[in-house]
Amino acid sequence: IGLLETVTSVLLHPSMAARLAAAWCLRCVAVALPYQLTPLLDRCAERLNNLKTSPEAVSGYSFAMAALLGGVHQCPLGIPHAKGKMVVSIAEDLLRTASQNSRLSLPRTQAGWLLFGALMTLGPSVVRYHLPKMLLLWRNVFPRSLKELEAEKARGDSFTWQVTLEGRAGALCAMRSFVAHCPELLTEDVIRKLMTPIECAMTMMSHIPSVTKAHGAHLKASAAMVRLRLYDILALLPPKTYEASFNALLRELVAEFTLTDNSANTTTSLLRSLCHYDDSVLLGSWLQETDHKSIEDQLQPNSASGSGALEHDPSSIYLRIPAGEAVPGPLPLGVSVIDASVALFGVVFPHVSYKHRLQMLDHFAECIKQAKGVRQQAVQLNIFTAVLSALKGLAENKSTLGPEEVRKSALTLVMGALDNPNPILRCAAGEALGRMAQVVGEATFIARMAQYSFDKLKSARDVVSRTGHSLALGCLHRYVGGIGSGQHLKTSVSILLALAQDGTSPEVQTWSLHSLALIVDSSGPMYRGYVEPTLSLVLTLLLTVPPSHTEVHQCLGRCLGAIITTVGPELQGNGATISTIRSSCLVGCAIMQDHSDSLVQAAAISCLQQLHMFAPRHVNLSSLVPSLCVHLCSSHLLLRRAAVACLRQLAQREAAEVCEYAMSMAKNASDKESSDINVNITETGLEGVLFGMLDRETDRKLCSDIHDTLGHMLSSLAVDKLSHWLRLCKDVLAASNDMTTAGPMGGSKDEESEKKDEMDDDTIFTTHGDEDKSKPSVAPRWATRVFAAECLCRVIMLCENTHKAHFDLAIARSAKLKNPKSDFLVLHLSDLIRMAFMAATDHSNQLRMAGLQALEDIIKKFALVAEPEFPGHVILEQYQANVGAALRPAFSQDTPSDITAKACQVCSTWIGSGVVSDLNDLRRVHNLLVSSLDKVQAGKGSSSQLYRESATTMEKLAVLKAWAEVYVVAMKIKKEADSKPEKVVKCTEDDEDDYSTTDELPPDSLITLVQPELPTLSRLWLAALKDYALLTLPPEFASQLPPDGGAFYTPETIDTARLHYRNSWAPILHAVALWLNSTGFSTSESTEEVTQSSSQKHSLSSALNQASNTSPVSKSLPEINKDRMHLILGVSIQFFCSPRPEEPIEHVTSCLQALHTLLDSPCARTHIAEDQLIGVELLNVLHRLLLTWDPPSVQLLVTAVVQQIVRAAQDYLQEKRNTQNEDDRKEKETDVALGEGNDHGGLVPGKSLVFAAMELLMFILVRHLPQLSTKVVDSPSHAPNKLQQLSEESARLVAATITILSDLPSLCSPEGCMTILPTILYLITRVLKETAIKSVDNQIPPPVSAGLQGIKTIVTYTLAKTDRTCRQWTTLIRSTLASILEYSEPEDNKPALDEVSMLTAIVLFLWSASAEIIGVQSLQDGCVKRFKHALKSSDPWVQAKCYQLLLSVFQHSNRALSTPYIHSLAPILVENLKAVEKKRPASSAELSAVQEGIKVLETLVALGEEQNRVQLLVLLVPTLISYLLDEQAFASASTASKGLHEFALQDLMRIGPLYPHAFKTVMGAAPELKAQLETAVRSSQASKAKAAARQPAPMVHMAPTIKLKTSFF
Repeated sequence: IGLLETVTSVLLHPSMAARLAAAWCLRCVAVALPYQLTPLLDRCAERLNNLKTSPEAVSGYSFAMAALLGGVHQCPLGIPHAKGKMVVSIAEDLLRTASQNSRLSLPRTQAGWLLFGALMTLGPSVVRYHLPKMLLLWRNVFPRSLKELEAEKARGDSFTWQVTLEGRAGALCAMRSFVAHCPELLTEDVIRKLMTPIECAMTMMSHIPSVTKAHGAHLKASAAMVRLRLYDILALLPPKTYEASFNALLRELVAEFTLTDNSANTTTSLLRSLCHYDDSVLLGSWLQETDHKSIEDQLQPNSASGSGALEHDPSSIYLRIPAGEAVPGPLPLGVSVIDASVALFGVVFPHVSYKHRLQMLDHFAECIKQAKGVRQQAVQLNIFTAVLSALKGLAENKSTLGPEEVRKSALTLVMGALDNPNPILRCAAGEALGRMAQVVGEATFIARMAQYSFDKLKSARDVVSRTGHSLALGCLHRYVGGIGSGQHLKTSVSILLALAQDGTSPEVQTWSLHSLALIVDSSGPMYRGYVEPTLSLVLTLLLTVPPSHTEVHQCLGRCLGAIITTVGPELQGNGATISTIRSSCLVGCAIMQDHSDSLVQAAAISCLQQLHMFAPRHVNLSSLVPSLCVHLCSSHLLLRRAAVACLRQLAQREAAEVCEYAMSMAKNASDKESSDINVNITETGLEGVLFGMLDRETDRKLCSDIHDTLGHMLSSLAVDKLSHWLRLCKDVLAASNDMTTAGPMGGSKDEESEKKDEMDDDTIFTTHGDEDKSKPSVAPRWATRVFAAECLCRVIMLCENTHKAHFDLAIARSAKLKNPKSDFLVLHLSDLIRMAFMAATDHSNQLRMAGLQALEDIIKKFALVAEPEFPGHVILEQYQANVGAALRPAFSQDTPSDITAKACQVCSTWIGSGVVSDLNDLRRVHNLLVSSLDKVQAGKGSSSQLYRESATTMEKLAVLKAWAEVYVVAMKIKKEADSKPEKVVKCTEDDEDDYSTTDELPPDSLITLVQPELPTLSRLWLAALKDYALLTLPPEFASQLPPDGGAFYTPETIDTARLHYRNSWAPILHAVALWLNSTGFSTSESTEEVTQSSSQKHSLSSALNQASNTSPVSKSLPEINKDRMHLILGVSIQFFCSPRPEEPIEHVTSCLQALHTLLDSPCARTHIAEDQLIGVELLNVLHRLLLTWDPPSVQLLVTAVVQQIVRAAQDYLQEKRNTQNEDDRKEKETDVALGEGNDHGGLVPGKSLVFAAMELLMFILVRHLPQLSTKVVDSPSHAPNKLQQLSEESARLVAATITILSDLPSLCSPEGCMTILPTILYLITRVLKETAIKSVDNQIPPPVSAGLQGIKTIVTYTLAKTDRTCRQWTTLIRSTLASILEYSEPEDNKPALDEVSMLTAIVLFLWSASAEIIGVQSLQDGCVKRFKHALKSSDPWVQAKCYQLLLSVFQHSNRALSTPYIHSLAPILVENLKAVEKKRPASSAELSAVQEGIKVLETLVALGEEQNRVQLLVLLVPTLISYLLDEQAFASASTASKGLHEFALQDLMRIGPLYPHAFKTVMGAAPELKAQLETAVRSSQASKAKAAARQPAPMVHMAPTIKLKTSFF
């Protein structure tokens, strides 16, 4: 449409007002459509240059440019940095050429300075570059000295003076804009340079009157403008900077607002705003709370409202507008100057000497006395505003008013006005009195003031003084607080209660009740004693005062609210007095609810809201909620505000009830067809109405309350009423923008409800203020739709925290079958996708952002949800086309950068989620990323820019981050596929063309998509990391930053660019680490340099060679790799040193994974091992990280990285040892102790890797097992806890730390080992003690197995045993074993110890350490005792394990060690086995225990010498035979018992042939045994024969056994 053309044409209109309005209109268009901002600026600049000779064009286009620049701060993506330079050159040109043509000098001067002022709103990042030039321009506008000023006065004529004054006003205006918008640049030096022209301006002010006298009164306006600008800028600067000029300045200010040189009776507009907001009831300015505020304001006495217009002050076109206003409306110049002077007076007054304060106050009194009639009113108003401003300034500066005479003068001034017939002056006087009491802060002064008012009120009979002094009492209490004015409370209350009953004058009642409310509010609990009388008065008055006196009723409402707050939570009580108070309050509210005036109704609602807060049970929601619903359609803004505020509070606690009452009310209304109340609640309920209000309401407070109310309802109801809320969101999102449709709810309803609601349909969204049915309904606006999309994301999040069925289709379906009413999110997936799609493809950018966010949430939450009907598939697969279609538009050429950046994020989430099963579908999304990668490669200065350079930075980094995330996922899939090799073989045989036929995506397909881009990507990733590393340097190294920016940022936008780098560095770091680990360390940059464009080659090579001056090609591969290592480690260490708490946990994990991956490669390992300090530094920052980050996932990753560092050091040391050994072979030199601790054994903290590692590991252990640390256990806060099982994650962590601890000795020299081993062994044994707890399934917990492994590693570590350390080593091992023996003592109050693990530990020592170390008698006794205990255990599993361990001890190669154990333990063993005959095994566990025992006995037989064999067999054979059953017993025996029989039989058949001679001897000695054995053999053969007969296949292996047996007897 030709909108822009038409509006632009108005910029040439002869009227200034029209030009300004057109400029403002353009600003509004540009803020709504940010992509228009830059083209519009360019167009205006071009036309300004072409039409320089037309005064209207110069003025109009400069207005438009200024307005557009002022709108930039509302467009998050900004404008290109070069536009700032363009504006400066245009403005300079205008100022330079202003003097060439007298017809154009005024417009050009004004336009030039206006543009400079507008430029300042772009903020420090732009202004910084132009500041020196600006300071020079400012200095040259003003005369340098008095002499120059005199010369000027003598020389100029009326026209030159006008241009000069306008120019100076413009310069001051630009300065003010600079001070307001660039506070960061205001250094002391800059302020000093600014003060030079400002002081010149102050000097010039005093000479202006003579100039206007000489050249005519028409200069007065320009002179006033200069004064206005001067006051404005001084108010923003610290008063200390212009202390010297106070006297002259104050003279000007006082003259300004006392109207000394001004014949008009102009009054300031600030008095209202300086009076307390609550006092509005006295002034009737509650009218500001109405929809037609602008009209009401103009009807107020001395209101400047409605006279505001842009042409009064063109600079307002680029300033920020006050919140809540649509268009800036600066007041007429006369009013503005007085306002500015009053404001500045408030700033300066606290810094003025007492003497001058006194002079001014006396002067004020004199001025008021001199003036007469109307003028006196005006002067008095201005003076009071100034005094209030000054008192406010004093309070803010925490300074006092001054000595007695100053106070006296001020008091006289104020007290005089308390009897003024003008209510606003009385109000101001009361306010001033309160503020004075606050500033003086002395009890005597306060008492004096209070007493004065008391006396006045007792004697006075006229309305004026009674109202004034009653307000004075209220204000005193308000500003001094309950405690400061407590002694006057009784008198004040009694007087005010009496005044409130004065039925003759409603005005007195209003003011006294208002003051009473102030006193109740400020006294708090001290007022409790006066609650009853006050309440009864309030009720009486509510019933007796005629409803027409609405102000009295409003004040009664205020009093009631204050009383409710004072009584507070006591209102819940059940005592008689409290019940009376409560019912009085409720009655009061009810009376007010029935009042005809909207203000009183609003007061009633807020009282009920207070009551509900303190005593929710006693507020009847069933009547309150329907009345609130009715008020939602009220034509009074105040009532709608009050109703929504109340609903917001109710919804926080009782959302469900509120919605039910609203719905039931709607049903009743439709049943009755009542026409008297028109409630527009349809089946969408109260929520639907609130969504509808969002489209109509413009009041910001109201809209934010509606958002909160809907938010509370959503939180408590959305999960239970899923379909309802999803439909609400869908209706809002799916609404068409065609105004003729009958409301947005029309599109997607069911058929039945359609008929029922036909009559409601056209009334859903109309305003019912005046029952006008012909208004079209409003389709949801974009802001409401964005809110609906955010609600959608919240619903998903809420479901996530409740029931897992929301994200599992199979569970959801079965639950739905059981209970058809239940509802689950996963059943609405198609709706969710559809809503996200609608939002993501909308034309509103904000909605597209919200839609993409919703889409990303949906993908993340539903990616793993399986499709029950097609196993192996996921539910999201069917929506591939939708996701692709939603993403595609975001990558088009004209999409704003922030949306493309978000879309990249969604792309990488989608590709990485593993949903896409078809390669062609994957290609579609992948191509979007490929196309955006081409954009990234295009270098910095490419394409016509619409937005700030940092927007391009954001987009490029988002693309690189997305690629990085995809690459990380691809490598992960590939790694998983490589660990399952058979699958890969199948896939690699498939041809490219067959992909479409296979359902499963070949695991390496994702990596094949990324592979071709890797050379480019790796280069860009490294460049981005390089940028990030430079940008994180502290400010003092700023000189090291490249002057022309990095690979992806420009120096001008460095501050905004930092944010984007901060969001994307972590995945990039991880990707770089993966790439380096897979190939990177073997490729150098130089091969890739060829493909780059020249601009990028320059930027990248400069980025990569900051440190050294060599050209990129001359670096060798090791050097390049070293640089890369330094870069990655530097970025990681810098981040771990101080991760901000709001940092997402993904960044921490990405960074740790990157380090872990990096240290997988040998190149990186040698790098970190060669320079030990790097390792130490890394361990120290990881320790710091653990102190601040608690999640177990982080701790596990940290331990993994520590393990890598320790392994790297181990490998490096091993190599050194190997080379040393080779050297030793060549020359038999003495051994140099390698490893930490050298030959003295000391470890230096800060330099020792082992020490740093131990510190960190100790921290983790104590975090999970606090009982390890004596400090923690002894601290008073530590509660001795029962041994609990560690959680699974904790157990894994403890295990990992123990594993690393046991590796540490290998990094030390023998002496170093002796330093750290006591600690390490202590920790391992303690962890064994704490974690070896018997579990139900006899699982060995990870820490225990790690501890046992650790003991084995340490005890078998040979390098620690040298001649020098031998003694220490022996004592260490002995004491460790002793500790373990001590810990494994069973205790009564502890949970059952896992004996097996402890025994295993003991056996590890017996096996690994030499006999002379452990052969000590006391240790031996301890070990034997432990074994005996285990052998007598009632748990068969323990017995079985114990037998296995004994077996290993008995078989020990060193007989000296094993013999004592055999002697002491074999008898118990035999006894145990003998006992089995009487108590046969009943379970498989018991059976295996017996079998293990027999194995040990057999081993003993085998170990015995030939001559003792018969004695040993006498133990074994009868035991075995006793296990055999006769035929009858066998038939009825249990499985375990039969098993034992079979086992014994086979064993006997095996032993016979082994020791034939001894066996015969034994058998011969005991004939009954022989008989038993024979019957068993026979029955066994018989059963086998039967089995063979049943089974035709011949059992070949049976034959030899029979032969053996026959040869046997």
